[in-house]
Amino acid sequence: MRSQLCLLLPFGRQCSLLINSCIVSVSFYADLSLYRFIDSERHQHFCVVDSILSVSISLLLLKVDEMESLPTTAKPQRRGRSKPSQTFKPSIFMAFFSCLAWLYVAGRLWQDAENRKLLTSLLQKNASQRPMILSVEDKLQVLGCKDLERRIVEVEMHLTLAKSQGYLKNQLRQSGSSDPSRKLLAVIGVYTGFGSRLKRNVFRGSWMPKGDALKKLEERGVVIRFVIGRSANRGDSLDRNIDKENSSTKDFLILEGHEEADDLLPKKAKFFFSAAVQNWDADFYVKVDDNIDLDLEGLIGLLERRRGQDGSYIGCMKSGDVIADEGKQWYEPDWWRFGDEKSYFRHASGSLVILSKNLARYININSASLKTYAHDDVSVGAWMIGIQATHIDDSRLCCSSVSQDKVCSVA
Repeated sequence: MRSQLCLLLPFGRQCSLLINSCIVSVSFYADLSLYRFIDSERHQHFCVVDSILSVSISLLLLKVDEMESLPTTAKPQRRGRSKPSQTFKPSIFMAFFSCLAWLYVAGRLWQDAENRKLLTSLLQKNASQRPMILSVEDKLQVLGCKDLERRIVEVEMHLTLAKSQGYLKNQLRQSGSSDPSRKLLAVIGVYTGFGSRLKRNVFRGSWMPKGDALKKLEERGVVIRFVIGRSANRGDSLDRNIDKENSSTKDFLILEGHEEADDLLPKKAKFFFSAAVQNWDADFYVKVDDNIDLDLEGLIGLLERRRGQDGSYIGCMKSGDVIADEGKQWYEPDWWRFGDEKSYFRHASGSLVILSKNLARYININSASLKTYAHDDVSVGAWMIGIQATHIDDSRLCCSSVSQDKVCSVA
């Protein structure tokens, strides 16, 4: 039917060729555009096969048209031998218009394909940036986590209350004491380091008893221990040397959870008071630096007179300017916490600090939440501000003074 309609028109064979070429162009480029934007392998193979079939059918139609046009074109050839130019010019025009139609259709299909590609990329990008929408199950899970967190806080409060009423981990273990059931007067912790063995030997030969004398002192209710943490490289030669020394002298309190370092002294104070409370039940807990010589009998007499005074925070009280300039000695990174005047609150000098039992227990119970500053004496003083602590300024504990009745001096 298509061929017969074309033959009725002028230039019938050229019309048939034009229609066939348009069919080939439109079919092929439509399938090509689909092939570029269908990701599935199944659809890709389908488009390729469809394109091949379209081209094949179009070529077959061209052959049929040529065969149909043979009888009709023979007569004009016999009748029109004298007019070859009249049939040649329309063929050129028809071929030209066919090319224009081919380019127009292909360009439109290609432009539409590019637009679809751009829209697809924008949709994928927006989908990845889409805000997360919580479902009902997610909201219930969040609420469940909040409820669990509230229960954990309640349990921690009950545990804190239980500890404050007398429950303590390993409360009466009293390692080193010959009579665990008897309450001690004081536990004295002497800070030391890995490179301070010479100082320890000097102390053992001067004010600090050793051997049997140390055991007799413990029978009087006074325990003395060198306090040290562990090396950053656990189990190295530094740790082994301390363990070996302790096996022979039995006068160390090793803080297993603390890393020994000069910049971690404030944390060492928390570990010391907590470990001392957990190991010995005493009225007082004393922290002493390793550059201090003690009048041990004078200190024992001072503590015996203060016995029974709960909430006692005893030492050589001082205050001073906060160093806010980084790089200077005694620099305080949290200087801004101390107000515009940049002055420390009253606190005991770090050379010798004495805490009564309930204050030391407070540190043990709340050690995880206590704020530390750059210096250990300031840190202990900060812990004492928020509780019912009695600040006792005793000049005999000012180790750098020239007082005759002082119980300590700088070594």
